[in-house]
Formats: sequence, C-alpha cells, structure tokens
Amino acid sequence: MRKIIISLFCATLLAACAGKTTVVDTSSREAMAGMQAVMGLEYRDFEKAAMEAVESMLSSGAVSKPDGGRYVLAVSRITNDTMQRIDTDQLVKKIRTQLLQSGKVVVTTAVGLNGAEDPMVMKARQLRKSGEVNQNTVAQTGKIIAPDLSLSGKIIQKNISLGRNKTRVEYYVQLTLSEIETGLAFWEGETPIIKEGGKAPIW
Repeated sequence: MRKIIISLFCATLLAACAGKTTVVDTSSREAMAGMQAVMGLEYRDFEKAAMEAVESMLSSGAVSKPDGGRYVLAVSRITNDTMQRIDTDQLVKKIRTQLLQSGKVVVTTAVGLNGAEDPMVMKARQLRKSGEVNQNTVAQTGKIIAPDLSLSGKIIQKNISLGRNKTRVEYYVQLTLSEIETGLAFWEGETPIIKEGGKAPIW
C-alpha cells in the first residue's frame, strides 16, 4: 500500500512539473504570428514558399493549358542542400495541394524517380493474372497517363556571421517546372527565407 501511495505521489508531482501543452491553430494567422521564430526551417516557411511558388506559376500562365485542360505533373528530385534534415515532401505536398485546388494541374502517382509513388497503382494491375478477380473491373492496359510537366528544385542554406554572436541564416527555395516533351523550363522561381539569431545555429 505504501508503494502504491508513493507511486501516485510521484506521478502527481511529475504531472504538476510538466509544462502545459497546447495545440496551435495553423489556420489562424494571429496564432502563427505569435509563435516564436526559430533559425531552422519550419511549417510557416514551407507554407510561405509553397504559396509564393504557386501564385507565381498561376500568374505567369505556366500551368494554363492552351486547350483549357489540365496538365499532368510528376514530382522529380527536390534536393536538400542545407545543414538540416528536411523532409522535402512537406514542401512538395503543399505545392501539389494548391495546384490541384487551382484546377489547372493533376498530379500522377504512377510515375516517379523510384517507381510509382503509390505502389497500389501498379500492384492492382497484377490482378490481371488472377482467375479470382472479375477482369472487367481490373485496370486495362494503356490507361496510365504520362506526365506533361516535372517539378524539381533545391533548398540552399547560407550562414553569415554578423559579429557579436549574431548570425544570419539565408535559405533559398529554388524550383523549376519543366515540360517533359521538350525539356524546356516553363517556369522558375526562388523564395528567400532570411533569419537572424543571437547564436550560430548548430544542427
């Protein structure tokens, strides 16, 4: 009984000492603006880079198909050339989502640098060999749509010492939208994200 009481006391004490956890409303500009900035790339930075890139693509007419249809986009390589471990898919996903919502672009998940992004697209086609599956419901050959455009890019980091233990970190999100048939760049953009802090960043 004594051990139980001590355990409960310790658990209560730890709960009291733990900091309060809150959920940040990412749809609220006021809440996001009130968050303390960090030297590394974060949610707001990807949001900014994606928004600026899509707005530039749309305003330039790069994703406006002459016949009024929709381009098919494939995602190529987004290189992380920073000191951070960045999941570049976070940036790409935001761009893809906004382009899809624009009604100008659809994204293929059947074509990627390392095979299909969604393995089920190809896996389901293996059902053609199964006598247990109604073959009228299996995806037919020649139905996958090849991409028209490819999105590639790089994220660059530069550290600049400002003296007195202050450092400026400059990030550049560089993106290119290429037409696959001709290999021509339909659009290119760069979003700078500049931060200053009291100490040199260590990652």
